[in-house]
Amino acid sequence: MNISSTQDAVIKREEQYGSHNYHPLPVVLKKGEGVHVWDLDGKRYYDFLSAYSAVNQGHCHPKIIAALVEQAQTLTLTSRAFHNNLLGEYAKFITEFFGFDRLLPMNTGVEGGETAIKLARRWGYDAKGITPGKARVVFAKGNFWGRTIAAISTSDDSSSTGGFGPLCPGFNNVPYDDSEALKAELEGPGGEDICAFFVEPIQGEAGVVVPSDGYLRRVKDLCEKHKILFICDEVQTGLARCGTMLASDHDGVKPDLLVPGEHGSTYGGIPLACKVATAALEAWWRTPKPGSPISLARGRGLLNAIVIGGNGGNYSEEGVAWQLCERIAENGPLAKPTHGNIIRFAPPLIITAPQIDDCVRIIERSIDSLWDTPMNFLSYYFY
Repeated sequence: MNISSTQDAVIKREEQYGSHNYHPLPVVLKKGEGVHVWDLDGKRYYDFLSAYSAVNQGHCHPKIIAALVEQAQTLTLTSRAFHNNLLGEYAKFITEFFGFDRLLPMNTGVEGGETAIKLARRWGYDAKGITPGKARVVFAKGNFWGRTIAAISTSDDSSSTGGFGPLCPGFNNVPYDDSEALKAELEGPGGEDICAFFVEPIQGEAGVVVPSDGYLRRVKDLCEKHKILFICDEVQTGLARCGTMLASDHDGVKPDLLVPGEHGSTYGGIPLACKVATAALEAWWRTPKPGSPISLARGRGLLNAIVIGGNGGNYSEEGVAWQLCERIAENGPLAKPTHGNIIRFAPPLIITAPQIDDCVRIIERSIDSLWDTPMNFLSYYFY
């Protein structure tokens, strides 16, 4: 991907002084508005990652910015040593919005996951009577919910765990979208020590893997039967991303614990965050032909992915998604690969139908330019 000397200098400075823990696309962004972002040279792009669904309302939404500025001029930070005038208001709003009993605000998604595990273990000891120190949480293979030691201890991805052992005990994995495997784990040796099942309604980092219809309902029924907590990680799928307010709504289930994206944290629930979070929510009130590079397109709502390779095409899977992302970026939208051959598309939820049409055409043209293969089937998957 060709970039200007200005952007190249910024990237090299970051590489010289910053930790090499990520591999971004070679684009340096300086401005965002709505579904668009601009680089240092003034080129406009569609943002098809939405900061991993953290800016669903679009960049610099005026209502959110106004709330941020107003609160920043009033009171920004208090610890939980004191009450503030906004935490209760925010907690009431959020619990009523989602239909849950209580809220514990976090700073990050992985903190949400860590706290859900702590709550589940404590509940297992106090309510289920699990022997102290024996509580286990079951996860689905392919999960990704962060990079802390606990989070990677639940992973079956060697690239996440290599070099970081010893890992934390008390976690087991079963195949995703396999309720029978979960049943076997619950009814097998040591099943009485299981306190929770932690699952993504759609696995985002794994490449937008959508389970079969009814999977979450079967999981919920098993959790109730065996008296364990059903935990849904909706960091990437929640807040209408998948066409319903929560992706778990597709199967008509309500989790016992919900991780929507964001412990008692010292600064969880600070006034500035409460004000902005409330404003953010208020602002929101097929199989392709053989030989094509795309072997699968999948997703729900505005969380979709295309899988490249394994379909009889004359191309290499390794790194091909990165090459395609660079070509797409040259034409406008910004997306990023996961697992080498999968590209995730998750634009801000304010994107319009004409803008989606525009982006689909750009993606099709980008694919055509690399493989000379007509890809007009893509629009079928995005509607």
